[in-house]
Amino acid sequence: MSARDGSLWPGRTLPQIAPEILTDILARASDIAIVVADGGLVMSLLINPNNRSFGRLDHWQGRDLRDFLTPESVPKLDAKLAAAATGGDISGPIELNHSDNATWEFPIRYTLHPLGRDGAILMLGRDLRPIAEVQLQLAKAQLALERDHEAQREFDTRYRVLLNVTHDAVVFVAIGSGRITDLNKAAAALLGSQRDSLIGAPFAQEFESRRGGEVIESLIGAVDRGPTELRTRRGGREVRVSPTLFRAAGERLLVCRIDREGGAERGGDELSEGLQGLYREGPDAIVFTGADGVIRAANDAFLAMIEAADLAALKGRLFSDFLGRGGVDMRILTENAARAGQIRLYGTRLAGVFGAEVPVEISATYLEDRTRPAYAFVIRDAGRAEGVRAAAGAGAAAAMDDPSRSVVDLVGSTTLREIVAETTEVVEKMCIETAVSLTNNNRVAAADMLGLSRQSLYVKLRKYGLLERG
Repeated sequence: MSARDGSLWPGRTLPQIAPEILTDILARASDIAIVVADGGLVMSLLINPNNRSFGRLDHWQGRDLRDFLTPESVPKLDAKLAAAATGGDISGPIELNHSDNATWEFPIRYTLHPLGRDGAILMLGRDLRPIAEVQLQLAKAQLALERDHEAQREFDTRYRVLLNVTHDAVVFVAIGSGRITDLNKAAAALLGSQRDSLIGAPFAQEFESRRGGEVIESLIGAVDRGPTELRTRRGGREVRVSPTLFRAAGERLLVCRIDREGGAERGGDELSEGLQGLYREGPDAIVFTGADGVIRAANDAFLAMIEAADLAALKGRLFSDFLGRGGVDMRILTENAARAGQIRLYGTRLAGVFGAEVPVEISATYLEDRTRPAYAFVIRDAGRAEGVRAAAGAGAAAAMDDPSRSVVDLVGSTTLREIVAETTEVVEKMCIETAVSLTNNNRVAAADMLGLSRQSLYVKLRKYGLLERG
């Protein structure tokens, strides 16, 4: 070949290159170069001298290339070798994952080139580990961004829910601009406008006879001084604004809690004080329990009734421990209170710390709360509970006169065995009616109270014609 040929590549053929130079070119043009036979046997292998991360792979030579591939890569190589054997197209790249020493894996992208003799194929590979590392870093960065985004959404949701469910009127004001950045519905109602129209509006414009700078300055001063009093422009309501200063994203903000002054608030305070006084000084015992029946609070009247020294001795104990029929009484009270909201004049006996029992009547109220439901029990030490039982017994005795004769009238007219049998049925019917009445027709509780199974109770109710009574 000479310059007169006009081209270094005459007839699109390679010039004559010395073998050692060609070897160096192949080694440096790729990260790894492998010559394999048509069956996949490694005939020769070259490693780029500038890429030492592969280490020494001399032990590959003379062995099947499949021995150094992960399981999912073997079918890819087989497909390419089969296409080469049949004269098919093998020009497209192929990505294979190599495995060596059971713990070392690395991905390589190969291009296959037939050598034209004995079916041998030259595989020129490019190491994909740098690309894989970049992709892994990008994936980790993306996951971190998504986690941060989810955390931000979670905090934003908590903030929105808290802002909406709180009964306090709350407004966020940017000190730099003096404008409302956010507020809840309670604050919008107090200021006499819609929430959407108030966001972004100057906070000072919502109050009478104050300029913007004066309102913001007075609020900043009120952070240490205490609440400042203002009058709303819409409605003319007298309000107290209690600000708190904080910084977010480099911007100073005020969160202002707005309270109405006047009779409504004072009335609420008076009601709260009155209820607290009744709880402390009232003659009736008052007990609060959780949904699990554990005592949360009790007043002095209850402590005196059960002869307990202090409330600390009751904390953590079940209220049913002090009821005459224990869990039966507790189930009747709580189930009926939960179903109807309250139960009145339930008669039972209250057991004191030292075993003394007192006849009482209990009114129970279910205090519904989504997070901490509770029960309130008002307990009266009164003989009226016995009166209630007597009244219920009188009703049952009246029913006795309907189907049967007086016990006195039976003496002399029939045998004692027959009198006892008939009287037993009358007493049994009276007891069942009383239990059903005390439990407000709760058949399960009535069966527990009488020590019967539900099936036995239903048999007796049907026997005495009480099954359809509500």
